[in-house]
Amino acid sequence: MATLNRVLPGPKAQALIERDSAVMSPSYTRGYPFVIERGQGSWVWDVDGERYLDFTTGIAVTATGHAHPAVVKAIQEQAEKFIHMSGTDFYYLPQIELAERLASVAPFDDEAMVFFGNSGAEAVEAAIKLARFYTGRQLFIGFLRSFHGRTLGALSFTASKYVQRQGFSPLVSGVTHVPYPDPYHPLLREDGYADQGEAVLHYIEDLLFKTLVPPDEVAGILVEPIQGEGGYVVPPDSFLPGLRELCDRYGILLIVDEVQTGMGRTGKWWAVDHWNVKPDIVCAAKGIASGMPLGATIARKEIMREWQPGAHASTFGGNPVSCAAGIATFDLLKDGYIANAARMGEYMMNRLREIATRHPSIGDVRGRGLMVGVEFVRDRQTRERAPEIRDAVVTHAFENRLLLLGCGPNTIRVIPALNVEREIIDEAMVILEHAIGLAEEELLR
Repeated sequence: MATLNRVLPGPKAQALIERDSAVMSPSYTRGYPFVIERGQGSWVWDVDGERYLDFTTGIAVTATGHAHPAVVKAIQEQAEKFIHMSGTDFYYLPQIELAERLASVAPFDDEAMVFFGNSGAEAVEAAIKLARFYTGRQLFIGFLRSFHGRTLGALSFTASKYVQRQGFSPLVSGVTHVPYPDPYHPLLREDGYADQGEAVLHYIEDLLFKTLVPPDEVAGILVEPIQGEGGYVVPPDSFLPGLRELCDRYGILLIVDEVQTGMGRTGKWWAVDHWNVKPDIVCAAKGIASGMPLGATIARKEIMREWQPGAHASTFGGNPVSCAAGIATFDLLKDGYIANAARMGEYMMNRLREIATRHPSIGDVRGRGLMVGVEFVRDRQTRERAPEIRDAVVTHAFENRLLLLGCGPNTIRVIPALNVEREIIDEAMVILEHAIGLAEEELLR
């Protein structure tokens, strides 16, 4: 296929971008000049009338696609009743019903309770506070290349890019970072261990706990079951079960950040379900309400019931309109969209791996369900990272009307709506392969 000729952005988009630059914070990270006017399903249109395939889903947020009729109807019906009545001071049905639904699928063996916020960062903040409150301990362990949000507590765990932390010290004290088990670009030597998962667990227990961090002072270990912003890294199968066992030995809470991986994104309700791991606290957001602002901290009842009134609260958290959207989203996921994510994820991974056989810049294709990363390298033997090729692919895909986002140093995340159809994936794969070919012609010598 040939690159489309129309120059982007169009005149209306350019005018809005200029207005934006005059009043919006320069801290935002816009990768290319797309200005949306409307969306439907997997399609979006810009203000100049150009149509694009959206394989970003608002960074894994619009789980049911854009403007799903059932979600729109739920939002409209709730907005006509009442838009706000703070759930921290009063009661209302949408918040109760959504909490019941989330508790019913929580990855625990025992009962669950829910705290609602507005975002993933707030879900993480609540988890941090809850872990300290319940255990009476002060310290935490996080992981390098992790991303947990940008509020001060969540930022203290985030270790994806230094620019996210630069200029904001001192952060919350007591957080020690260790390597995440990346089997593709090892951060630890594997001598004597079956894989990187075992090596990291050894590092924590036999080195960190014996030299720097007293284990009986650690409140929790916060981990992404699959690293998101860090590069869509899937850990070895030994890692999460081993981390659960380590936490059990020392009375440490296992906190999983499922903000990007949860709510069916990986083809199961939660990414930890792929390893049958039972955490103590789950942080959820993004796809939870198909685009409405909502976050949830879900904990074992034994833990969350210890909070007394006033220990934590949120004026807008669990907003009734957002909860109505969350209920509609939950029901769609349960009724088939998660199963579709598993099927279409396998299909898309196979398509991408077949494409990789024709393109030497693709170093790896990895993921679960419809959370898929494509890593770009200059040489498959040395695995030299190629962020410039990755960035060129994203740009060329945009020019050919496919929206993608990068993650990690050199990876593209491919995250369509969970109800995406095979024909849509096929169309996106044609555009993506064309973009890869253009990038290789320019940069791979």
